[in-house]
Amino acid sequence: MHRIEEREDILSEQIETVEGYVEKIVFRNAENGYTVLSLSSEDEDELTCVGTFSFINEGEYVKLKGTMTAHNVYGEQLRVESYEVKEPTDLVSMERYLGSGAIKGVGPALAARMVRHFKEDTFRIIEDEPERLTEVKGISERISREIAIQFEEKRELRSAMLFLQQYGISLNLAVKIYKQYGSRMYEVMRQNPYKLAEDINGVGFRIADEIAKKVGIGSDSDFRIKAGMLHILQDASNQGHTYLPEEELYRRTAELLMIDSEKITHHLMDMVLDKQIVIKKMPEQNCVYSSYYYYAELNCAKMLMDLNVSCEYTDTQFAHRMVQLEQEMKMELDSLQKQAILEAARHGLLIITGGPGTGKTTTINAIIQFFEQEEQTILLAAPTGRAAKRMSETTGYEAQTIHRLLELSGNVDEEQHQHAQFQRNEENPLEADVVIVDEVSMLDIHLLHSLLKAIVVGTRLILVGDVNQLPSVGPGNVLKDLIKSECFQVTKLTKIFRQAAESDIIINAHKINAGEHLNIDNKSRDFFLLPRDNANVIVSVIIQLVRDKMPKYVNASMYDIQVLTPMRKGELGVERLNQILQQYLNPRENGKKEKEYQKHIFREGDKVMQIKNNYQLNWEIRSKYGIVQDSGAGVFNGDCGIIREINTFAEIMTVEFEEGKMVDYPFSELDELELAYAITIHKAQGSEYPAVVMPILNGPRMLFNRNLLYTAVTRAKKCVTIVGSNHMVENMIDNVNEQKRCSSLDMRLKELEEMGTLL
Repeated sequence: MHRIEEREDILSEQIETVEGYVEKIVFRNAENGYTVLSLSSEDEDELTCVGTFSFINEGEYVKLKGTMTAHNVYGEQLRVESYEVKEPTDLVSMERYLGSGAIKGVGPALAARMVRHFKEDTFRIIEDEPERLTEVKGISERISREIAIQFEEKRELRSAMLFLQQYGISLNLAVKIYKQYGSRMYEVMRQNPYKLAEDINGVGFRIADEIAKKVGIGSDSDFRIKAGMLHILQDASNQGHTYLPEEELYRRTAELLMIDSEKITHHLMDMVLDKQIVIKKMPEQNCVYSSYYYYAELNCAKMLMDLNVSCEYTDTQFAHRMVQLEQEMKMELDSLQKQAILEAARHGLLIITGGPGTGKTTTINAIIQFFEQEEQTILLAAPTGRAAKRMSETTGYEAQTIHRLLELSGNVDEEQHQHAQFQRNEENPLEADVVIVDEVSMLDIHLLHSLLKAIVVGTRLILVGDVNQLPSVGPGNVLKDLIKSECFQVTKLTKIFRQAAESDIIINAHKINAGEHLNIDNKSRDFFLLPRDNANVIVSVIIQLVRDKMPKYVNASMYDIQVLTPMRKGELGVERLNQILQQYLNPRENGKKEKEYQKHIFREGDKVMQIKNNYQLNWEIRSKYGIVQDSGAGVFNGDCGIIREINTFAEIMTVEFEEGKMVDYPFSELDELELAYAITIHKAQGSEYPAVVMPILNGPRMLFNRNLLYTAVTRAKKCVTIVGSNHMVENMIDNVNEQKRCSSLDMRLKELEEMGTLL
């Protein structure tokens, strides 16, 4: 497919002025206000005008200044440099504006009757004497009030847009600000623009700080310092921390604000009194939390302790039950697996951890059957859609995402997860005797808090996961903290079972975890290292593997082979690899449509990934004749699919996900998708692939660690191929310096345990 090269020729350098009605808004970018509109004037035919308009409606009378250009696709158009919205003065203009749809509930017929009745006074009547609108047939008192309110709002909104535009605020954000504050907006903007960062999603500290500079607020103002500290704490939570040491908070804030750290200290107590932060004195240091995270950890600790009740279950009873269970399962369970089942029977809360091949799945299945024999209701869940799907496949029972289990209502705010609303909570708890959650290493403090609120005391909670996997993307270090606290029964599965012991993937994963170097002689059937020392050569090898060799070797499609890389940027980062792999795995062809979006090209046949949870996105499963067989909602962060159709006319891209789920994405929502020929190891958590290909050459020591390598290797079911440096692989195994997470769920648990002991 050949791309048409668009060109624009300036017809005249002379500035032209035109006036007329906005006949139609053809296109508007809500983010920056870029608009294409059709202008109708008395003396000329419709004229296409392009430019940035802070706020404009169809039907309005405008005066535009700009230069005439000739576009090779769209023809002659006016490139607008400045504009002015003029109040309609003649009767035709008034009627046209009111009937354009600008005022909800007023159509062309009603607009005509209003103008016919009040003539030139129509707008004045709406503003000053709206009660008189009832003189017009079809307008009640209620409708007259609504018309007046809308008319005023339109006027106020336009003024607000113009006011906010001078601070460089996008149209989309400006509308959010106006909706939040209304006429109070001017006061907030002039006195404390940092409040915007607290109240409005999308206005970060940096935007608020820019506005504050323009307003004339000093660099050492109280507002700025407090907002800076809250921003640093929020930024820390995005990096996985639930608190920061006090000294670290001072250092980061001083660096951000470019002020002396001494100016920061005296603001801390004010913020404590305002309940914005909590300071917790520890033996080694003071820890500073945003209030939300402190109470999230504290409440989680309380709820976990409440769930940890003891249940009477004798050894004799258990031995009898185990005989029955092993007969039903037609297998003999390992002593540690039996121990896990016994602890599950005796405790309200149990943690099961173990690496690959240690029988976690078998243990879960045995626990399910054990409680089924007792006629207990069981619910299964995992943090992600992919992990839940795997759990369903391995157990034969339905597993859901935790969000589904808790019945999420409304959108999840990706930046402020605490705003997620669940139908299942302390007032409407889950109806179950046993709740089993897998892949708990991926569970962050937000999700744990929401889950625990929906579980009543008396319900057994069994948490399963590999403590050596990467921690959650969100804040907290849940699984490690729970084990570290030593407050709960933990069963560690360590035996590698015979079938697993035949796999070099499993053997090498355990060696990596134990810090042992790998002896890779490439005589293995499922674990290879191809030494290469040049990034471009590595890319070339990856193409050959994914396209030509691996699909046959593991009996899977090219799309099932997953390239995993530690980084997003760089020569072997996700972004570059995806561009190159797209060229070779899904090249341009005549008739194959594509869509360019924010410097990315999406093409029919591309492998893509959903990069945020969208619980409102509808999917359908269709027959080969297009008949809908099933439907639902929800596409999750990490779900991969294939682009089946790009409809440029309807501006829709159709993606087929697993199980034949077809999802239609409007072009405006393509920021939810990325190419997925290569993904980061972090994104692969909770997933399994027939084969994994990993480029490893060089990178930052903090990132290239044992934990990351172990997680990547354990994603593969049939084959792992590392392409790159054996020396770097050894360095990764030796490097145990994971990025330290500041989390304290273990400390909150120990405090509660000590208090319980004292009482």
